[in-house]
Amino acid sequence: MKIQLLLVGKTTQDFVERGVAEFCGRLKHYFPFEIQVIPDIKNTKNLSFEQQKEKEGELILKSLQPGDYVVLLDEHGKEFTSLDFAEYLERKTHTVPKNLVFIIGGPYGFSQKVQDIAQEKIALSKMTFSHQLIRLIFVEQLYRAMTILHNEPYHHE
Repeated sequence: MKIQLLLVGKTTQDFVERGVAEFCGRLKHYFPFEIQVIPDIKNTKNLSFEQQKEKEGELILKSLQPGDYVVLLDEHGKEFTSLDFAEYLERKTHTVPKNLVFIIGGPYGFSQKVQDIAQEKIALSKMTFSHQLIRLIFVEQLYRAMTILHNEPYHHE
């Protein structure tokens, strides 16, 4: 199984980009992992938030492959502790045959079409984070989960 993180828009904050790169390098030790970036929508001044979500949604759907198991990172999703998330990933390694794809949408969330094809939604917190910062938080949690599963000394209780 490969884990993929699908993002809308490139990372514009240097510290986020450096942090994501650091954890991506660490994650490759545990499983095939890649980040795919969907370009930002152009000329958004003339588009409503809903129209922006629709256009982003079309690009997200084009980026998915048949058989992908899609998990949206969404504030209305299920919450986990870090230990529970590690167990969740462990279960997915036995049940997802191809790609486990986590998606971080744009600043206005996901179109209805994207929500309809998702198998699950996960929330990383009840707090709201920027769609830029959540990238770093999520890859750190993936790494933390792997160290928990491998009994490595990164996570402390």
